[in-house]
Amino acid sequence: WRGPVWFPLNYLLIESLQKFHHYFGDDYKVECPTGSGKMMTLWEVAAEISRRLARLFLKDENGRRPVHGDNPLFGDQVLFYEYFHGDNGKGLGASHQTGWTALVAKLMQQSGE
Repeated sequence: WRGPVWFPLNYLLIESLQKFHHYFGDDYKVECPTGSGKMMTLWEVAAEISRRLARLFLKDENGRRPVHGDNPLFGDQVLFYEYFHGDNGKGLGASHQTGWTALVAKLMQQSGE
């Protein structure tokens, strides 16, 4: 699915995967990404989703942040959008969603980004 990325839904999914990993442990693995043949624990899947969300806000190899899309005006200022484009990560909707979307800071801290 390449629809909008809603941060609250993804954050809740990450927390749920972490809790299920705590219950099932390292022996329970799922294919991630689907169709890849790569098996991961639920903790690893949660970490992968966290990394993908964090990369929306981090600079890429060209020094650009996906959250800004093609707009160079923001520079190092990071806005917390309501949702994000599913293909390129560009921030969409309201740009002042410092509640749920700001949870990216917690995800980065958890993963050591």
